[in-house]
Amino acid sequence: MKKLMNGACLALLMCGSAAMANESVLAEIAKPQQWAIQTGDYANTRYSTLDQINKDNVKDLRVAWTFSTGVLRGHEGSPLVIGDVMYVHTPFPNNVFALDLNDNGKILWRYEPQQDPNVIAVMCCDTVNRGLAYADGMILLSQADTTVVALDAKTGEAKWSAKVGDPAIGETLTATVMPVKDKVMVGISGGEYGVRGRMTALNLKDGSVAWKAYSTGPDEEMLVDPEKTTHLGKPIGKDSSLQSWEGDQWKIGGGTIWGWFSYDPDLNLIYYGTGNPSTWNPAQRPGDNKWSMTIMARDADTGMAKWFYQMTPHDEWDFDGVNEMILTNQQIDGKDRKLLTHFDRNGLGYTMDRETGELLVAEKFDPVVNWTTGVDMDPNSETYGRPAVVAEYSTDQNGEDENTTGVCPAALGSKDQQPAAFSPQTNLFYVPTNHVCMDYEPFRVAYTAGQPYVGATLSMYPAPNSHGGMGNFIAWDNTKGEIKWSLPEQFSVWSGALATAGGVVFYGTLEGYLKAVDAETGKELYKFKTPSGIIGNVMTYEHGGKQYIGILSGVGGWAGIGLAAGLTNPNEGLGAVGGYASLSQYTELGGQLTVFELPG
Repeated sequence: MKKLMNGACLALLMCGSAAMANESVLAEIAKPQQWAIQTGDYANTRYSTLDQINKDNVKDLRVAWTFSTGVLRGHEGSPLVIGDVMYVHTPFPNNVFALDLNDNGKILWRYEPQQDPNVIAVMCCDTVNRGLAYADGMILLSQADTTVVALDAKTGEAKWSAKVGDPAIGETLTATVMPVKDKVMVGISGGEYGVRGRMTALNLKDGSVAWKAYSTGPDEEMLVDPEKTTHLGKPIGKDSSLQSWEGDQWKIGGGTIWGWFSYDPDLNLIYYGTGNPSTWNPAQRPGDNKWSMTIMARDADTGMAKWFYQMTPHDEWDFDGVNEMILTNQQIDGKDRKLLTHFDRNGLGYTMDRETGELLVAEKFDPVVNWTTGVDMDPNSETYGRPAVVAEYSTDQNGEDENTTGVCPAALGSKDQQPAAFSPQTNLFYVPTNHVCMDYEPFRVAYTAGQPYVGATLSMYPAPNSHGGMGNFIAWDNTKGEIKWSLPEQFSVWSGALATAGGVVFYGTLEGYLKAVDAETGKELYKFKTPSGIIGNVMTYEHGGKQYIGILSGVGGWAGIGLAAGLTNPNEGLGAVGGYASLSQYTELGGQLTVFELPG
């Protein structure tokens, strides 16, 4: 197999046609001095063409300045930089700061939303927020209470707000939003509360609803055409979702949308993944539970679905499918392809044709994955595209109130939401991963609106017979489905990666280290311990002719929920508290932005 992608090709993919996407977003993304969208670009590559900091001098990095957010618990996402202003967000209560880069980070304005603190009780895995968005002179904030707010980027004044959910039934917002053309895309969180997942497109001018597409239910509510929407090249057929649930279970079926979104301006398609089906007890929801655990490609204007691919039918392990879709133009078998690469919680790395939904590669990106022997790649097979489940690790086959032991990966997956990066210099993907296994005991649970609807008890631990740690940072070839190199870590790598034209890849660790490694070899070039564990995403920008690296530290998220929420029972935090108990020996709560520079 041959793979090829050059800088010009990447720029074309990122920018597309200005007529097809929000021109203000494209204009800011096109300036490498800025960090104008959480994902680095619409393609989710998290790649920067800045190269002042490179593999030869990165060892000389030093702290340039810091900023305390004034908030504890998990700090996910990253700041934005638009012009001479940096915009910083916090976990709940979702404060926003505008910092003047021309004046030592002076606070130009702050926005402090007044939210009902009761929303904290229905936030599954910490009070995180994955960051702000920018479009048309506005900073867009998704609040935990499901309010989306558009703030004037210069003054912080609220221009409009829109409520897209109901915390009383367990609906929250933790993901960032994504502006596309004249709309802003908003997902919903709450899969552990029996929430019915959906994507909502708000009109950017006033926050009104343009369209809404559910993950489960009737065709018209899912915005699918049974004859034109395809799954692995074939029409999905009428009532495809309804036929895969028992009775009305689809109404509390999960499939929430709380990860990252991407967009191809030329195809005018948005891409995202849906989460786990509710409940975690598979015996209570027979069938494939469509369309949870699914990659979705939708028309940005209308929301109509072009194609789906369900990665884990009838999920038995809470392997949410919400992780990022990274868009690249590469060659496979000598043929130019518009690719989509996705590293799923289930431990499989998928490469697909993003125009047609054709499945090209599906391979394990952590060698310890054992719940499946692999995906059927024969297009003529009745089980084409389905993973073969190993009976020993099937929580469904083993039954209710039976403890299925040694399942790899654990429910938090071989990778959770922490986003990977892609470098067109190496044609490699740089993936922060979890190296964790679990015991899983499902039990019967009744649905009550606003109450946890989990139905399983979990315990987590490092992958056995391995390096003893709970994480790896890997380089991945998406055209072959192969790990090129792997760096072991003591804890899960819960930070988003950054690749740069300087030949350096950055990531953070749960102990709090910012690390820089050689993009070709993985050799560690630099590390610095920040005040708290890192679950934020590394970003870069240039100001005054100088390149900077920025990272939010503040331990939390699912992996750090024990520290963040003061939990001690090993089974709390959906099993994570016991697995990460020793993390408290290496870091403590905090909330700080650390910015790095080269001397001089």
